[in-house]
Amino acid sequence: MGCRDVHAATVLAFLSGTASVAGLLAAVLLPNWRQMRLCTFNKNERNVTVYTGLWIKCARFDGSRDCVIYDPQWYTAVDQLDLRVLQFALPLSMLTAVSALFLCLIGMCNTAFVSTVPNAKLAKCLVNSAGCHLVAGLLFLLACAICLTPSIWVIFYNNYLNRKYEPIFSFDISVFIAIASAGGLFFTSIMLFLWYCACKSLPSPFWQPLYSHPPSMHSYGSQPYSARSRLSAMDIDIPVVTHAT
Repeated sequence: MGCRDVHAATVLAFLSGTASVAGLLAAVLLPNWRQMRLCTFNKNERNVTVYTGLWIKCARFDGSRDCVIYDPQWYTAVDQLDLRVLQFALPLSMLTAVSALFLCLIGMCNTAFVSTVPNAKLAKCLVNSAGCHLVAGLLFLLACAICLTPSIWVIFYNNYLNRKYEPIFSFDISVFIAIASAGGLFFTSIMLFLWYCACKSLPSPFWQPLYSHPPSMHSYGSQPYSARSRLSAMDIDIPVVTHAT
């Protein structure tokens, strides 16, 4: 399959990006970023685990799936710096990744349904498959960095809390989901970059289409010649200078 067709790499990148955005959405909504384990030595009481998310907090007894304490207004009173940063970083990462998906979809549709010979007036426009996939790859890479950095910081901040208070804190499954989603975004950007480098002829401008422009787009309009310029070389009088001996 040629580069002008919808290549399997771009479809795989689009599916990987969609799965990564879905993973980010799950990580944002799940109340499983940090656990706080509260143990009791009273045999008549049960241990309590506090599940902390970005927006809600839930406290459960061991062996129970119901929340004894449910705080839906937790997002307004978050007192942990890493979770506060994640409240802004993850939605921003999702917005960036969705924009990249939109550009990738435009690029695939442009490749599949637009003729191979572009309009002369739109030849230098950014809206083409090569430009869309290149910008989409950069946006996926940016979304990966925005998501991955604060997600890894949660692990180190969890160790800081255990040293400052007691070793009762542990990070939960949402951390792994966010890191895996960041890895999916990075894989998506790599796929788009590999497709671009394999199909784009360099050193042409990065945003130009994959196809070559027709010759008529590079030629200028013929200029009218003067009457003298149309004369052949035989019709032009060339003076000859002779030296007398």
